[in-house]
Amino acid sequence: MPRQIPKAVEELWKLYPTVWKAFNELGSRCHEAGPLDEKSRRLVKLALSIGAGLEGATHSAVRNSHSVGITQEEIDHVALLAVSTLGMPAATRALTWIRDERT
Repeated sequence: MPRQIPKAVEELWKLYPTVWKAFNELGSRCHEAGPLDEKSRRLVKLALSIGAGLEGATHSAVRNSHSVGITQEEIDHVALLAVSTLGMPAATRALTWIRDERT
């Protein structure tokens, strides 16, 4: 079963609903602004999250990737590509975070 929104994020959007709304609108506008298709955008967001070392963003990117039909094999490949760019520890960390979303 996929994880829910982290408690801290839920608290933030409840405390600051207009900020949360603006954040989500910005994300939507960024997705709509360019020529990449949905699958490509989701894989790029996953790669960016992994590259920045952001656990929560990686979890979110995996969930969003699954929601548009991206396969587990494709998601794992993104983490594998990190080996030659970010190093084995970063790729291993990414795979761990990706696996978190399978449980």
